[in-house]
Amino acid sequence: MASHTISGGSITTELRVNDRIRVPEVRLVGPGGEQVGIVRIEDALRLAAEADLDLVEVAPTARPPVCRLMDYGKFKYETAQKARESRRNQTNTIIKEMKLRPKIDQHDYDTKKGHVVRFLKAGDKVKITIMFRGREQHRPELGYRLLQRLAADVEDLGFIESNARQDGRNMTMVLGPHKKKSEAQAEVKAEKVKTTAAKAAEKDAEAAEVKAHREAVQKIATPKKPRRRSENLDPDMEA
Repeated sequence: MASHTISGGSITTELRVNDRIRVPEVRLVGPGGEQVGIVRIEDALRLAAEADLDLVEVAPTARPPVCRLMDYGKFKYETAQKARESRRNQTNTIIKEMKLRPKIDQHDYDTKKGHVVRFLKAGDKVKITIMFRGREQHRPELGYRLLQRLAADVEDLGFIESNARQDGRNMTMVLGPHKKKSEAQAEVKAEKVKTTAAKAAEKDAEAAEVKAHREAVQKIATPKKPRRRSENLDPDMEA
């Protein structure tokens, strides 16, 4: 049976509360975890009613059973909240793999290292595999030095979780991230929110600048001079 551990005993998901507790006496624990002692069930229920709390059986197998004074409704709510938070934070650790050759050129190395950096930032483990071919198998030190170089280049993001070891034609090493998966995801989410807010602020600033420019142009524009009647009509017609 699943249980929730609290001070004073282990509380199960199927609890006997108040009048459902049918034993002659109980070992009573106060709301702050203080030991009250063995009391009759009638007295325990009376103390619970006087304190406006519930009498909850937290250790039914004890002799006598252990009961605690608590706000059972509040306890159930907080327990449910913690369970939901725990489920949200549970993430499966993913092991990515990156393969390199012992005589890799600098450009390819930088590309591969970039992928390793991205994986570690995301909170994933990375298995680095050095693949030997032909005579390269007789130069394991080349692979070892390459693995140590890579580990040093990303030491601010990850650590060597499994040291380099020879496995047939390959040499492998596992790097673990310094940050947990949940922490990495939270940072990525926060960064996205920050970037979105920055873009929105930049867009608002540009709109305000355009509006101010238009208003300034309207203020300095010369108004058209109104034409008088005599300028519009033939003089002979006026006469």
